[in-house]
Formats: sequence, C-alpha cells, structure tokens
Amino acid sequence: INVCFNVAYSTVSFDISGLTVRTPSGPAVVRLGSSGVLPCYVNNRLLEQIRKVEWRRTDSETLVHLYQDGESRAESQQQDYHDRAHFFTDQIQHGNFSLRLDNLRAEDEGRYTCKVYRQEDSVSLAKLNLELRLLVSGSSRSISASVGEDITLNCSVDSHITPEHIEEVSWRKTDKDEDILVLLYQNNQTLSDSSDERYRDRVEFFTAEISKGNFSLRLKSIRTEDKGDKGVYTCQVFAGGLSAYATAVLDQLGFSLSHIMVLILCISASGSALLLCCLIYCRSHDKGCAFTSLIAVCSNVFTQR
Repeated sequence: INVCFNVAYSTVSFDISGLTVRTPSGPAVVRLGSSGVLPCYVNNRLLEQIRKVEWRRTDSETLVHLYQDGESRAESQQQDYHDRAHFFTDQIQHGNFSLRLDNLRAEDEGRYTCKVYRQEDSVSLAKLNLELRLLVSGSSRSISASVGEDITLNCSVDSHITPEHIEEVSWRKTDKDEDILVLLYQNNQTLSDSSDERYRDRVEFFTAEISKGNFSLRLKSIRTEDKGDKGVYTCQVFAGGLSAYATAVLDQLGFSLSHIMVLILCISASGSALLLCCLIYCRSHDKGCAFTSLIAVCSNVFTQR
C-alpha cells in the first residue's frame, strides 16, 4: 500500500496586498507508507516581511509544522507529526514553504492549510486536500489453460508497503451465490488450513516474493470446476485502514495433449475397454471430477457404438 503524492503541476496564485502564495489546483494523491509534498510558495521579494508560516490540519486545527523567526520550530509540532513533517530548509530562502510528510498513514488523509503571517496581517490561502490510495494491481488479460496445468493469478501491492503493515490478503472465488475462500494471508503468515477443501493443497503464494508486495496465487492442477460459473478470482488487500482489490479471470479451459491422446485411444477402442481406458487414466492421475466430462464423452461414444 503506498501513498504517493501525484500533485498536479498547474498552480493557483493568490495576491493580497502584494503577498503572493502559489499552490496546486488539484488534490495531492499519494500512496500509503511513502512520502509526499504539499506545495506552498511565497513571493520571495517579501520574505523579509514574513514572520511566521503555519501548516495546519483544517479539520482539527492540528499544528503540523511551524516556521517562525527565521527557523523551523519542530518542537511545536503535534506529537503525531514529530520526525514526519519537514520544511525544505535550504529552499526557504527562495520562498518555498512546501511541507514534506513521511511514512504516510491512513489518518493523515484530510485538508491542510498553509497560513502565512506578515508583520501586519495573515493570509490563509494554500489549502490542499491530501488523499491516500492503496494500490493493488492484477492482470488485465483473462487466463486460458488446459486441465491439469498450473497457472498464476497476478496480484501486487505497491512496494512502499512492507509485509508487516499488511493486515490481510485474501484470494476468493465468487461463483453464483457462493463466496469461496481460496487462500488467506494474515498476521504475517499464510493460513493454508483456512482454504476451502476444493483448493487445499493446490494453492500457494510465492513466499520469497511477499517481501516485494507480490501476492500472486499459484493454482496447481487446474480442474474444470475451477472455472465454475464466471471464473472470477478476487485478491482483496487490507492495509493501514484502507482496502483495495484486483481481479483475475479464468476464461477458458481445454484439454492438454495427453488428455486428447487418451480421448482418441478411448474412441478407437471397443466394448468394455472403452470405458476402462478413461477410468484407468483418471484414477492413475488422481484427476477426480476434472475428467467427468472426458468420461462422459467416452461413454457417449460407447453407447453410440
């Protein structure tokens, strides 16, 4: 989960009694856990007249950071912002009073005001909305596979978020009115025993990739019932009080070359050998219900003969 300030470059300027303050025209959209910048620029020709600059939360009047009497006053910050809110000290001489927020949290979301005080007045002009986003990405293409193959369903969480900050990742399959738990990651561990019995021992995460935010699912020995009604699998992520999801679609299932060869042999057989051929192959490969349709085809051919 990452908070990433994606601030518009266009700005709005306010000029009151010669004091100009510039701020972006749109909200700052950031990824949870990362750093972001709330811009605020003052006409540097009037720097000598500025006695104080405050950044506050508009909703609570919480003091986020303070510049006064020519220097930053970190000791005046509200406790939650200690060591997380900073001015660009070397840029103040150029009129840059932008605020950098580190290690962004869900509770940081809200409206912020940059308030500039001159000797005789103050101007509350630079107001910005800070919006947090939890970014979870999957695959834009549906997946086609053959029965018996292994496939990967993609799901990635923005790399700014470390595994210990991820509260839960669940893979689920929605099929008609049924919500099936495929695999669950919770409290920094994979809970394989919580998987629906239809998926138990057939699903896993790529353990070495979890630290990189990769929660892709490996589904082994695909069966026909794995597609079900719609074949939609959802990766739901909870982190930092936010949630987001990505989907993967299992679109088409076919038979592999070995399955087709078995079918051909069955069709060419006669008598009881026809059905026996299919049954022996299915049982020896432990495919269970995955070959129900194959057996049905063989049986139909036998009946017709």
